[in-house]
Amino acid sequence: MRRVLIACVVLLAPLAASAQTEPHAWLYGAWSGGHTPPVRGGPPAACLAQPSVIFTRDIVLHTTLLEPLYQQRIIETVRATPNGVEIRLRPLQRAGGPLGAVAGGGFGCGGDPNLLRVQRLEGGEIAFPGCVDFPSPLVSCTGQ
Repeated sequence: MRRVLIACVVLLAPLAASAQTEPHAWLYGAWSGGHTPPVRGGPPAACLAQPSVIFTRDIVLHTTLLEPLYQQRIIETVRATPNGVEIRLRPLQRAGGPLGAVAGGGFGCGGDPNLLRVQRLEGGEIAFPGCVDFPSPLVSCTGQ
């Protein structure tokens, strides 16, 4: 019995350490809302069927109101703030053409398309302050 307990502690220790060192670990998963009304009170499958934003350790995927396909942004750094996190995203790549259009998209958050501020709200909700493409709160699909 003691060996089993020690083995469990050894196997779970890296996961616990990882969650403690990653300030955005609480964001991992799918989120509904932002640019559409969030799915609240229904079965988790309804929320997971069409989330607006998905957070992983290294990537943020998001849709927009006019573009339902997921846009992928790679996370460079994450910094904890008193009420959430500040995520620095890898700079967008410029596409060819006379105007040098930006490929991919930000979250419509003010002047820097490579910065995403996430505010933690009550009841398993988050918000992206100052992001015109995500004016409404988002609800965690796993927290329902």
